[in-house]
Amino acid sequence: MAVLSPALERSEAEERPPAPSVTAESVTETPKKQPPPESKESIRLRQLVILSFWAIVIFLGVPIWLWTTSTHRARLPLQEMLDWAEGRACRPAFPLRIIVEGPQLPQNEVIRILRATQHALDDQNDFSLHHLRLCVGDSSNPSNFSHQRRAGKHSDLTDRSSGDVVKAKEKALTITLMPNGGLTSPRAKLQPQSASLDIQYPPSSVPPASSTSFPLATFIAGQLQDLFSEEQALIALALTAIPASTGGHEPANSVAQSQGRAPSPSPELAGRLASRNTRALRYAPTYHIAVSLFSPTAWPSSWDIESAVAEYLAPLLESASVISNFTVDTQIQLHARFSPSVQPPEFDADRGVWTLRQEDLGGFVNAAEWPLSPSIGAGPTLNFIIYVPDPSTSPLIIKESQATSWLIPQWGGIVILNSPVFTGLVETQAKGLSKEQLRPGLLVFSHQLLSFLGAPESPLSIPLKLQTLTRVRAVSLLLSASSTMGSLARLTVALPSIAIPETVSTAVDVTLQHLGRSCNALKDGKFTVALDHAKTAESAAERGFFEKSMVGQVYFPDEHKVAVYLPLLGPVGVPLIMSALKELRRAWTARRSQSPTS
Repeated sequence: MAVLSPALERSEAEERPPAPSVTAESVTETPKKQPPPESKESIRLRQLVILSFWAIVIFLGVPIWLWTTSTHRARLPLQEMLDWAEGRACRPAFPLRIIVEGPQLPQNEVIRILRATQHALDDQNDFSLHHLRLCVGDSSNPSNFSHQRRAGKHSDLTDRSSGDVVKAKEKALTITLMPNGGLTSPRAKLQPQSASLDIQYPPSSVPPASSTSFPLATFIAGQLQDLFSEEQALIALALTAIPASTGGHEPANSVAQSQGRAPSPSPELAGRLASRNTRALRYAPTYHIAVSLFSPTAWPSSWDIESAVAEYLAPLLESASVISNFTVDTQIQLHARFSPSVQPPEFDADRGVWTLRQEDLGGFVNAAEWPLSPSIGAGPTLNFIIYVPDPSTSPLIIKESQATSWLIPQWGGIVILNSPVFTGLVETQAKGLSKEQLRPGLLVFSHQLLSFLGAPESPLSIPLKLQTLTRVRAVSLLLSASSTMGSLARLTVALPSIAIPETVSTAVDVTLQHLGRSCNALKDGKFTVALDHAKTAESAAERGFFEKSMVGQVYFPDEHKVAVYLPLLGPVGVPLIMSALKELRRAWTARRSQSPTS
């Protein structure tokens, strides 16, 4: 490190210039340089730029935003929809036309019996909406009558009270008067396979014209009331109860109820109705029927199920096709044991049979191993099972009831088909079940199917059961569609932001149109036509109420809209608003500066 001498340090210090002294006078503030004043052209240009942005937002952006985000609400006839839901648009009626024929009687005597019976019916009927209307058939020619009766058809029938012509397809029942001198009191016989009631009576039960007592008319009126009492109760029940699936919260036809209320059913009838509602399926346009054969052994390896279904089950399905459509599938499963939770059959030595306990019937179906058809598709599935027990435990019956069949509510039915014990050559030859052997099981399935469809237990005539079911289904679907219209109208009013597409408006128009036609057909006694229109109305009402685009809007609240729009509109709106405020402030300041000071 070099060390400078003292003489050298002094010479350098003398050569440095003296530092300037800082005084208070020398410290002065430099004035800020102001920007040049804006010209009028630049100010006007800036105002035009800001105004153009706002013009684009107001006259282009806002309309496009409103057009793309607006909720389309098609026009709906809300008042008409509410009128149907509250019962002001339709008062359903059920005029049942009953044909009275007397092939062995003169026409005037038939008319006399008819009028007396009609008066008796009117006195006994407490349900004005359900009216039995007697008409005279063309039975002047006995040979013609016998031919019609064998063919199951009738020529045009005239209502003597109104002159209306009644077609055969519109009649609910045919009464045939048959005088029989060997009887002491009238007798009635209902045909099980046709809608016909044969009345045999002694000629003495028809009093002379001057008499006021008419025991035959009272007897016929009582028989008719017994035949249609359960139908009246079912219709009254339909008028006061709306299915939960329609979304209805009130009786759909209060006006009709108040004008034609049915009397309370007897305890026995009320019990039958409750049992019917428990086991019956909800209405569907299509039902799938699966007929299965299960056996714990290797027999039978085949069964003539196609011929058996065509002969014993298909006629009923064809008759019931006016109410719903049916599809039938079959399957066979061997070495299928019933559920292990069921106690094995016990041998009853006194009766020489094997028995199952009543409490084990609920677990009889081995759902884990039996390939049963699930409810897949548009309609529900009914499972009908034929179980062929092992020959070592045959015959097999239910211990308490000694029956061989039972049904599971809203699921299906089971029939135990006890085959004869076979050994040796018989076992070798008997490889399958014939059509005749399957007949008892399929007949049981036919009765169980009627129960699942909701048919009444009385009367026993199958055509009358299907007619009753047609009328009950028609009014049920009419009221269900009416209730759906009311629910849709209330939903439209309660949610003003919900979208209503044109498809919903079209569905509502179709529903109201077919509701009116169904109601008119009911009043005219054309119940099959009324059912067809009611099914169309119900389908259109459900399609309109559960529209996909409309249902999605129900669960899209306003908070979601704020969360979507705020991040988008914030960065765009803040510069526009701030620039507009700044320009307004500048214009206000310039105006104040130009005004004369006081």
